[in-house]
Amino acid sequence: MNAAFGPSGQESSVAAVIEEMAKPFCDEIRTDVMGNLICHKKGPGKKIMFAAHMDSIGMMVTHIEKEGWLRFGKIGWIPEKEVVGTPVKFANGVKGVVYCNEMEDEGKVKPEDLYIDIGANSAEEAKTHVRPGDMCVYDTRSAMAMNNCIISSYTDNRSGCCVLLMTMELLKKSVNDLYFVFTTQEEVGLRGARTAAFGIAPDYAIAVDVTGADNVPKSTHACSSSVGKGAAIKVKDSSVICSPAVNAILVELAEKKKIAYQMDVLTGGGTDAGPMHVNMDGVPTSGVSIPCKFCHCPQEMVSADDMESCAKLCAAFAEYKF
Repeated sequence: MNAAFGPSGQESSVAAVIEEMAKPFCDEIRTDVMGNLICHKKGPGKKIMFAAHMDSIGMMVTHIEKEGWLRFGKIGWIPEKEVVGTPVKFANGVKGVVYCNEMEDEGKVKPEDLYIDIGANSAEEAKTHVRPGDMCVYDTRSAMAMNNCIISSYTDNRSGCCVLLMTMELLKKSVNDLYFVFTTQEEVGLRGARTAAFGIAPDYAIAVDVTGADNVPKSTHACSSSVGKGAAIKVKDSSVICSPAVNAILVELAEKKKIAYQMDVLTGGGTDAGPMHVNMDGVPTSGVSIPCKFCHCPQEMVSADDMESCAKLCAAFAEYKF
């Protein structure tokens, strides 16, 4: 799934992979106008919407220099100083590398300093392969680290998509009416979840996404969660203050079923919980988050154990009798 090309607005390849994996576990699958993949597992109880975004950050070509270098705009937030030297790929298979103009202080890289080199020797040659409006994504490998940690590009939020698939697999029968929604364009404004929630009109909603990791050197404590310490039950981020009633249920379930958990307080950022909780006349909403190191960098790190805890907690919430 991580290898599928899927920057914001071009998620169809990711959706195709997920749809094949989800088919055995749901009753209906459809795609809405925004490209959200909506997997419905029918049940007699409350209507619950789980959302995990499929899209990744990326780069869009804005201008081709006479030398063949590509200038680009950011699709979502990209940490400029972290992407210098990163390989990238376009949907048509063209590959390149991100680099920056020569400068005295390379620690102060600005967006306009960056360019992509695809090996072209002129604008004319480059234009036979790419054009303004084309998008590219990181082209880096995945690996396993110690303590069952996954290192990969775009664990934000393909790891959340995996958690929803794992949740679907854990459920034997549906007590509630469940919608597992793999959303689009989250990285550019939490867009897909807004329209999906309006169409579904859920009684409860859970956003499954990554969150910041506090267990890094010289942390400024802008977040409360740590990689390897379990599912992170969201309290707040810049898009939402979560429902205390929903969080009480999640904590109760985690403790009852002995699922490792922690509380997720994030001073910035946002997730699909934001648009879902203010949809219609309001939806009781929370998030089940996967702590992630190095968010939006070419290589991110999450714990497979944390993902398993998230899936177990989501499955328990799906089976909860309200």
